[in-house]
Amino acid sequence: MNPKQTLIAAVLAGIGASLCCVVPLVLLSIGIGGAWMATLTVFEPWRPIFLGLTVLFIGLSFRKLYLTNPTCETGKPCAEEEVIRKQRFIFWSVTLPLIGLLAFPWIAPFFY
Repeated sequence: MNPKQTLIAAVLAGIGASLCCVVPLVLLSIGIGGAWMATLTVFEPWRPIFLGLTVLFIGLSFRKLYLTNPTCETGKPCAEEEVIRKQRFIFWSVTLPLIGLLAFPWIAPFFY
């Protein structure tokens, strides 16, 4: 997998891991409420799986961007320092909010 694919997979897994907690807060913040919102915790048993997948894909992206040497021929886009710098910027731009999403269940009680 290339870094772009692993980042997309990490984002999707992170969203899946935070469904049980973020969705009710978003619905409450836009004025939608009711007793039925208590049933939105149906995704809670799946949270550890999504959390593990997110950490795995973030780790794979980090490994690909920082720990392995690119195996590109000179003149290819993947061998240019500017492209690598942009990929690293995108990695951190995605990873930091994703960590916030993953930590949200522990932070959520401060908002309710």
